Amino acid sequence: MLTRVAVLALPELAVFELGVLTEIFGYDRDDLPKYDFALCSPGAEPVRTHAGFSIHPEHDLDVIDRADLVAVAPYENGFEPPEEALDALRRAADRGAWVMSVCTGAFALGAAGLLDDRRCTTHWRHTDELKARYPNAKVDPNVLYVADDNIITSAGTAASIDAGLYLVREVHGSAVATALARRMVVPPHRDGGQAQFIETPMAPTVEAPTLQPLLAEVLGSLDQPHTVDTLAACAHMAPRTFARRFRAETGATPHDWLTNQRVLLARRLLEESDLGIDAIAARAGFGSAATLRHHFTQRMCTTPQAYRSTFRGAVGGVRGV
Repeated sequence: MLTRVAVLALPELAVFELGVLTEIFGYDRDDLPKYDFALCSPGAEPVRTHAGFSIHPEHDLDVIDRADLVAVAPYENGFEPPEEALDALRRAADRGAWVMSVCTGAFALGAAGLLDDRRCTTHWRHTDELKARYPNAKVDPNVLYVADDNIITSAGTAASIDAGLYLVREVHGSAVATALARRMVVPPHRDGGQAQFIETPMAPTVEAPTLQPLLAEVLGSLDQPHTVDTLAACAHMAPRTFARRFRAETGATPHDWLTNQRVLLARRLLEESDLGIDAIAARAGFGSAATLRHHFTQRMCTTPQAYRSTFRGAVGGVRGV
């Protein structure tokens, strides 16, 4: 059952995500389900948005106790939500209401203990901090949203649309969710996850005092058939010694580090060049398009073709979505 929706507003409220929640659950459409939508804040006090203006919720936290869905909009994650707000979130979860966070709203769920031993996510820029502050949470930085029982967490900005449509689909069925998506002029479901949006440099990710020159050389020759044996020989080490040293200095196995760097190079070539998939596979050292697709999809949660379509737009004659 989903008829009453309460959205919790906290300081430095993100207006786009609030708009998404309002568009999905607070806009009456004659041929689609209607919800009793309420924006609330502690004491019904005005809340400043990140855009510099304030909004004035008409409701205090009492509406949370009557809601079938409680959504926490993004807010300044350095802000500590008051205990009365955390208690209201706990009560909602305990009685089986849907509790959903958008972007940094996940920090409120973490503070309430609702992410303990649950899979969850937030915007990729904040996943490390979420892990550090709530170590019992099972944070997945690669997905657009996670539904773990009645707790839903989503990544940033547009992922709030994905999470909202997921919930509508769960409660009202695919036909209703698809009709709502059409009215909003958005896809009813997006392939892939937020891994494809994470900004990762084409460079070693850590200081490697012994192996740094070798890593720099490898980055300039990713098209070559590097192996543990060939890399160990370049470093003048036995393969086992090299493998141990490599993990100690980079935090990854040689194979995993090399594959990751090749995927990053493939991303750059997909974004910036007109090379075909076979040529990109060769340039990145994968050897074949099939091998590129396998590793790219595994790490980016989308295919090379879909990635190029998303991130090239109309550049170089490649049409975006």
